Amino acid sequence: MSRNAWYFVLSLCFSLLFATAVWNQSLSYPVPQESTKVIHWPEGKRVAVSLSFDDGRASQVDVGLDVINPTGVKVTFFVNPGALRRRLDGWKRAVASGHEIGSHSVSHPCTGNFPWSLHNALENYTLEQMSQQLDDASAQIQELLGVHPVTFAYPCGQKFVGRGPEMKSYVPLIGQKFLVGRGYMDEYYNDPVFCDLAQAGGIAFDDMDYIDMVKNISQAAKQGGWVIFAGHDIGQKAFQVTDTIALAALCKYMQDPANGVWVDTVENIEKYVVKQRGGLGK
Repeated sequence: MSRNAWYFVLSLCFSLLFATAVWNQSLSYPVPQESTKVIHWPEGKRVAVSLSFDDGRASQVDVGLDVINPTGVKVTFFVNPGALRRRLDGWKRAVASGHEIGSHSVSHPCTGNFPWSLHNALENYTLEQMSQQLDDASAQIQELLGVHPVTFAYPCGQKFVGRGPEMKSYVPLIGQKFLVGRGYMDEYYNDPVFCDLAQAGGIAFDDMDYIDMVKNISQAAKQGGWVIFAGHDIGQKAFQVTDTIALAALCKYMQDPANGVWVDTVENIEKYVVKQRGGLGK
């Protein structure tokens, strides 16, 4: 056999050995399996929706309750204790109306890249400090309103403390202390079978018009998903303001049985999801 032929045979053998090694290595990683379980929403509904609002802003009780209450829709308000004190009577009315009160921390820590958060930056927090934030907020909400929050919204949607190699997620803390941790400005609807309830997706809808709100619900309905809308102020459409006309129309749309929407608080939908999962929890 010629020298060139030998080189060809050796090259072929090495190629086969390399390909086999790569194949074996790939088999060492678990292959994701599609879940065969399906969660059906109550009464044949096609999609679940929760409306939630952050920060305990005054417009939520000054304006929002008069828009939402007549429709019968129940929403989740993620509040800071300081905001509660500024409108305590209004927040007591929200509780009496059957709305859920969730936690949004005591001091709303976010990244220090926001100038207003520079002296309350997540980059300077430890997990121990964040744990104290969460416990203090729950205790103060309990004291002010007589309810213990079981759901949480991440301030600014951010889920870390520290920086660089010392940075840590505080999602596990939320998983220990709350039934649900809701994100913000996420890019996905929640798959009730798969989603991590400690970091459920939140869709920002402050600046949406009614058509886009319904479009999001219709998209999620195709996969039987759970949409958690996340807003701030309620009033005339503007930055971080959910428009009252659009909100009223959305509530009417969701309450129409023909549209197949189950609308309820974050807590109530979470409990249903966990029960349908077979009690496996988060």
